[in-house]
Amino acid sequence: MSSVRDLLGVAFSGLTAKLTRTLLIMLGPIIGVSAIVAAVGLTESAKGDLQQTLAELGTNLIKAEAASSFGTQNPSFPEDVVVRVEALSTVENASAVINLSGVVTSPYEAATSYYTAFPIPIIAADSAFLDVMDVGLVSGRWINSFDDSTAGRAAVIGSGLADEFAYIAGAERTILVGGFKYGVVGVMERITLEPNLDNAVVISPQAADRDFDTGVKATTLYVRSDPDHTLRTEDALPVAINLGSSEEVNTSVPTDALESAAAADTTLQAIVALMGGLALVVGGVGIANVMSISVIQRSAEIGIRRALGHGRGLIAWQFMLESIVVGLMGGIAGAGVGALVVAFVSRSKGWVVVLQPSLLVLGVVAAMAVSVVAGLYPSTKAARLEPLETLRLG
Repeated sequence: MSSVRDLLGVAFSGLTAKLTRTLLIMLGPIIGVSAIVAAVGLTESAKGDLQQTLAELGTNLIKAEAASSFGTQNPSFPEDVVVRVEALSTVENASAVINLSGVVTSPYEAATSYYTAFPIPIIAADSAFLDVMDVGLVSGRWINSFDDSTAGRAAVIGSGLADEFAYIAGAERTILVGGFKYGVVGVMERITLEPNLDNAVVISPQAADRDFDTGVKATTLYVRSDPDHTLRTEDALPVAINLGSSEEVNTSVPTDALESAAAADTTLQAIVALMGGLALVVGGVGIANVMSISVIQRSAEIGIRRALGHGRGLIAWQFMLESIVVGLMGGIAGAGVGALVVAFVSRSKGWVVVLQPSLLVLGVVAAMAVSVVAGLYPSTKAARLEPLETLRLG
């Protein structure tokens, strides 16, 4: 019991005698463990946020676009495309959209040249658009039946565009759409699955046809399917739209892009975790190097202790214990730093913090394992020193 107490005391004295050196060799485990914890924790938090987003948005939204074979310049769907699609038993509802090209939107006349160079998306959407996209209004109203019947120049804008135009909710505001004054009647919420629509202007198909001669044929179709049959519905859409042929419609599921982003995040997680592991290995090399130098510097101390009867095993355990303590303290500090990074970044982005306690424990254990391996050589070297040899080294 006394020898264990002496061993702990000597090891503690060895670490605190040169505190700066001890702190510097702890940087390797700290950087390595914190990188691993942060990489895994942030990726898991991002995936948790994605899963929450997908649960809220649903994965049953399908987007269909008319391919060039429908027309040489302006491909479009048949006029009764919504009726054709909603005839499918797996389709819940659908919304037809006309994408307007070559029409410049600006907040006022003087800004027209700027927005000609940086155009704002303009679409004509039907009354089912909000329900299909599962999005609401921040303020105001949607285009109603009166606007449709009179081809009234009413416009709904995205939240991003409302911020850009400094739109104040409830205020009377007009914008120029292709040189015509349109009154802003509402602002849409942000659309996660179609972020480009956050900066878009939405008008009625009738107004688009009257002012820009677009016709009433849709170019894009958004479909909500039965959640259990999304893939089946996606495969059936081209056939239903084109009455037999599946070569003239491009379909996609917007949530696939989010899931692909999650897969990319997982790859990034592996890369950063490997970099953290490399930092741990480099830190282990640093521990071995510094501890080896420490053996030489403390050769006189080792010689005196050997002369007093301390065995090789006790000398070896002293240096091994110092290495283990460095790994333990560095691992704990690194796990703490990594957890703080995960919490800070997740909170700033509005994510739910996902951090498994087992990850923190694993990081500390990894740091200790590297330190044990790093401490083998210097501890063995110290144990082999003979009292007379220490006089030469000292």
